[in-house]
Amino acid sequence: MPQTDLKARLQSDLTEAIRGRDEVRSATLRMALTAVRAEEVSGTSARTLSDDEVVGVLGKEAKKRREAAEAYRGAGRQELADREGAELVVLEGYLPAQLSDEEIGGIVAEAVAEVRAAGADGPAAMGRVMKVVQPRTKGRADGGRVAAEVRRQLAS
Repeated sequence: MPQTDLKARLQSDLTEAIRGRDEVRSATLRMALTAVRAEEVSGTSARTLSDDEVVGVLGKEAKKRREAAEAYRGAGRQELADREGAELVVLEGYLPAQLSDEEIGGIVAEAVAEVRAAGADGPAAMGRVMKVVQPRTKGRADGGRVAAEVRRQLAS
């Protein structure tokens, strides 16, 4: 199977991290490549992921690190939270820049206007608005942040 540009970059960076004896970076990149390979062989037949799909896998892994760090902080395990945070920083280097709250607000406002023009309004329009917003924010904003903004704007 041919490699995508992002997957090849991950592999190359892993080699550099191993040579440089960067333990956190090499462990994180190994984990990321393992997740990508697992996704490639999941399902009925093996396939090569596109760069967008690799970004999706890395986004899921970043979300896991974010949630784990928060859970460790809540349990008073700061050293483990710091490790998860360090892994998150490595993964974020391969993800597109995250949207700011203002940018998310603008995208959601456009989507709410579109859905209201189609005749849907109020909290019942949540699903329709999310259907419009998700392709515009995919990989660039956490779904929870987006959903909270949609709820806020539909309530007003």
